[in-house]
Amino acid sequence: MSEVTYSLTVVGLGYVGLPLAQEACLGGMKVAGLDTDPAVVAGLSNGAPHIDGIDSLDLAVMAEAGFLATTDPSCIRGSDVVVICVPTPLNDDGTPDLNAVKAAARTVSENLHLGSLVILESTTYPGTTEDIVRPILEEGSGLVAGTDFCLSYSPERIDPGNTEWSLRNTPKVVGGLTPACADRAVRFYDQIVDTVVPTVGLREAEFAKLLENTYRHVNIALMNEMAVFCHELGIDLWAAIEAARTKPFGYEAFYPGPGVGGHCIPIDPNYLSWLVRSVGYRFRFVELAEEISDRMPAYVAKRVQDTLNTERKSLNGSVVLLLGVTYKANVSDQRETPARPLAAHLDAMGADVRYFDPHVDTFAFNGRELIGEDDLEQALAVADIAVLVQAHDEIVGSGALNRVGPILDTRGVLSGDNVERL
Repeated sequence: MSEVTYSLTVVGLGYVGLPLAQEACLGGMKVAGLDTDPAVVAGLSNGAPHIDGIDSLDLAVMAEAGFLATTDPSCIRGSDVVVICVPTPLNDDGTPDLNAVKAAARTVSENLHLGSLVILESTTYPGTTEDIVRPILEEGSGLVAGTDFCLSYSPERIDPGNTEWSLRNTPKVVGGLTPACADRAVRFYDQIVDTVVPTVGLREAEFAKLLENTYRHVNIALMNEMAVFCHELGIDLWAAIEAARTKPFGYEAFYPGPGVGGHCIPIDPNYLSWLVRSVGYRFRFVELAEEISDRMPAYVAKRVQDTLNTERKSLNGSVVLLLGVTYKANVSDQRETPARPLAAHLDAMGADVRYFDPHVDTFAFNGRELIGEDDLEQALAVADIAVLVQAHDEIVGSGALNRVGPILDTRGVLSGDNVERL
């Protein structure tokens, strides 16, 4: 494989790497995709995608453009550009887990050649690219960053399920170890995205992603707290938000929900909080936002109990149907979904928890695995209460919701006498 030349090698073929590989193929590049999971590579090689937003037809187009999914790192040797897109989760103690980044950097270093461009896209804390990735690349290759090869950072901004904003039309932030490194990365991304936004350095590019998601995290938590006391005060928060968002300046609408989920909002602010603590400060906004959002599943469970009480029913023994169990609408991704702690709370309170989600075959919580209900109308018919956790089009657009009750709507998208909003 080392004799084959690729324009780009993408390391990590998940929710970040595979869309990047796809867009690069569409931009005319010959792309190799490197992943450590043989099952992922085999699936992609056989036209079977494993993430939302990319189907078998997309893979066929990529294959026609020369895309190769492989577990063999020798593809890096013939690549001008290498982009690292591996996961960066948190350890159990809340500290950043960079093991995948370090392993990927070691693999790249062993195959790096003079004149290459290496870009880290994995979300991480400021300083990772220069202080962690750079030494690994230099030690393993014998090359010097900024002189023998270029080193850059560009945070991923993919929003799964968003049909308006894709990888191509979402501005791409880029920072480089040196101005020449930044310029090289800008020229690379100019082939893939419509707009490239260079920053003054690596740390600023790394910080930008954490800033974006911390901003969202704090504002969502604010709305979650408002949902709690607005209910007690008899105020329709959803109507108030719609009124407020008519202001053409100084206000951006955020909405409450059953908690926060996905790989970004619950994770990224903790990277920033950890960094702040490392220099002797507490990031109290993030700590408070996390506390508020973490208690929302328990609050929703209490609201389910209260709603059943008005129907003269006990939560203990009642059938509670969760509608949508993914972390966001119209995707199959269950990473950090608030449906899981909600189900756990309801189960602990004695509820018979069931779910309907056209995007999910199985759903696990508390070590239990549930098979999803096949028929929405039948599932609603036997449920004592339904909880709209995620507003999938297939659920919200169903007329079946108008003929049952009660429904607790945590997304503020339903109406009717049988609906109670969060």
